[in-house]
Amino acid sequence: MYHIGTMVGMAMNLRVPEDLDRRLEQLAAEEHTSKSALLLQGAELVLQRHARRREISEGLDFVMSHDAGLLTRLEDA
Repeated sequence: MYHIGTMVGMAMNLRVPEDLDRRLEQLAAEEHTSKSALLLQGAELVLQRHARRREISEGLDFVMSHDAGLLTRLEDA
């Protein structure tokens, strides 16, 4: 771990395929950012997507367990 001001982060080495590295390099240049910043954004998007799927699944489970009777009546209507 290393310290940056008051932030603590973890260093990581990452090997990416040549084609992906080339595309990241191009996008980083276009966006005036680093490949590392793009990879961090991508990781955040993956985490958000999984959290959203989990919330949707939990919401559906809740509805199915708490409103099963209502759903059955609507189905039969």
